[in-house]
Amino acid sequence: MSPWPESNWTAPQEFVILGFSGWPQGLQQLLFAFLLPLYLATLAGNLLILGLAVVDPALHTPMYFFLGALSTVEVAYTLVLTPHMLAGFLLPPGGQAVARSTCAAQMGLFVALGGSESLLLAAMALDRYLAICRPLHYPQLMTTGLCWCLLASCCAGGSILALGLTTAIFQLPFCQGGSVNHVFCDLPAVLVLACGNHQLQERVLLAACLLLLMLPLALILLSYTRMLVVILGAGGCAGRRKAFNTMVSHLTVAVLHYGCATAMYARPLSGRSLEEDKLISLIYISLTPLLYPTIYTLRNRDV
Repeated sequence: MSPWPESNWTAPQEFVILGFSGWPQGLQQLLFAFLLPLYLATLAGNLLILGLAVVDPALHTPMYFFLGALSTVEVAYTLVLTPHMLAGFLLPPGGQAVARSTCAAQMGLFVALGGSESLLLAAMALDRYLAICRPLHYPQLMTTGLCWCLLASCCAGGSILALGLTTAIFQLPFCQGGSVNHVFCDLPAVLVLACGNHQLQERVLLAACLLLLMLPLALILLSYTRMLVVILGAGGCAGRRKAFNTMVSHLTVAVLHYGCATAMYARPLSGRSLEEDKLISLIYISLTPLLYPTIYTLRNRDV
């Protein structure tokens, strides 16, 4: 028996994204002035890497194929979430109203892109593992067909996860209104609005996030540990330095992605602070997509 009367169960046709509407207007305008250049720089940096990976024949290698795919994901992230967040800083207090379908689409796209990125980073680690630890067989193993198959598998995995989680959450009744205390329709922020018993959905969300974060991260760490052993035992200072720089750039991006995602999602709903989640999301949405191209260009002379 649900503790909430059935008369309070609703299917709101719109949600209100509160964002930072409770903050002073001057602080919101300051954040807008700070984040807008970051938004433009993020688009420019990732589009530049994607363009170079496409037009420069010297970069038509599996490593830059996956790097171009990662930049594409970051551009999509930025376009899906950042404009809506920036607009919220300029609106009057009270938040932004969005249609139920828009909220669901935003959540689904965010999960699909995040899941695809988690798997894509693991695929990039596999590519580097084969290049460094199996150099003689690397051209025969990492073919163009395999690269596309890995990319398609990453996108399919993220999309399936997004469809399952978004459907599971939006089939619930809502009895606490439609005010989402977040900067976008994030899973935990919408799930807490549901009435009745949603422990199953919460457990599925936590299990899916842990699986999608911990398993690829474990594979990445194992791969890079093996690569480090091979690099330290290899001769040739120049080649060893280049391989080490590539490994460090990939590992730095992986730590940023999995660290932020773990802080956001690898926790139960009970006892968590949505205000803290908003601040973490601000970093995850605005800073990490900008840092990725910066890290890769600083550590790789080819770009």
